[in-house]
Amino acid sequence: MGNERARALGWIVGGLPPGTLNAITDVPGVQVGHTTLYRGGEPFTPGGSGLLPGLGPVRTGVTVILAHDGNIFLEKVRAAVHTINGFGKAVGFEQVRELGVLESPVALTGTLNVGLVADALVQAAIQSKHSIGVFTSTVNVVVGETHDGYLNDAQGRHVHAEHVFAALESAAQGLVAEGNVGAGTGTVCFGWKGGIGTASRVLPANLGGFTLGALVQANFGSWRELTILGVPIGQHLSPKNPPPHELDTGGSIMVVLATDAPLESRQLERVARRAGVGIARLGGYYRHASGDFVIAFSTATRIPHQPVELIAALPVVLGEQQVLDGMFIAAAEAVEEAALNALCMAQTMSGRDGHTAYALPIEQVSELLRHYGRL
Repeated sequence: MGNERARALGWIVGGLPPGTLNAITDVPGVQVGHTTLYRGGEPFTPGGSGLLPGLGPVRTGVTVILAHDGNIFLEKVRAAVHTINGFGKAVGFEQVRELGVLESPVALTGTLNVGLVADALVQAAIQSKHSIGVFTSTVNVVVGETHDGYLNDAQGRHVHAEHVFAALESAAQGLVAEGNVGAGTGTVCFGWKGGIGTASRVLPANLGGFTLGALVQANFGSWRELTILGVPIGQHLSPKNPPPHELDTGGSIMVVLATDAPLESRQLERVARRAGVGIARLGGYYRHASGDFVIAFSTATRIPHQPVELIAALPVVLGEQQVLDGMFIAAAEAVEEAALNALCMAQTMSGRDGHTAYALPIEQVSELLRHYGRL
């Protein structure tokens, strides 16, 4: 076994059904693109793979999530952000909190690349709407991050504008690449190789049949605390040469949630909070040095940048208790499974200074799940 997603392995999370692709792209119109940067082999320099700041090894990238295939600055979507633990360098969150809309793609990358990626998103927005900052308002770009410096030359800040543009150009609906790709290239999760993961859930027809999708950049947790389907995996399995204590107990996760339910920003923020349930089920504790952030948006309505009418009639959820209860469960399940998919799809990777993040041993985990009656 290997390179199979959690559900294909029989690791079934929760009771709600997934969408067709079991991905954030099950939400109509949502697109995902990656640029993966991997340079510097083993050995990277004569005698070893030592870190050469500015040169490598390079184990990083960028992932972008687009809410629709139009110009999101001109056609914004309802959105919310939620900070579980704020040890991070997120960009653009305050305006989303204030106005409740998203007007740029969401980009994920490595910590020290955040400024470069934000600048590239501004460039892309100006290219698509030349009047930004001249005849109309400025643009609020949104960037999230986790630190990939255990494997990557973080000081080199290797993600540049052309890489962001390439990710935007490649963004598409359909299957989403997972594991060691894009912003997940150099990440470590529960001491094992982490990465990008995604999953989705569909509510029953009596709750509107809405879809919620999650995409995570998984770079969090201690191997000792890893829990899968309620089984204390970390009590039985440990990585060979795990990351040092300060990295093993910190780490971060970025979560992006998308839905076609007509939720307004207050409701989206409530859904975003439930992402923490999925993280906790895996053994995440949101430690002092973790940056755990959630961005949620709805594709149900588009808010014009320059509306023709002062007032518009928009769909709203009237049965808030019923629909939101379903969305809360969907968010928890989709985030948990997305992080599992990141672990399952990631491959062993070596990087700077001989550091190696090993792939989760799928067969041994499955044996433990069978032992505990989960399979």
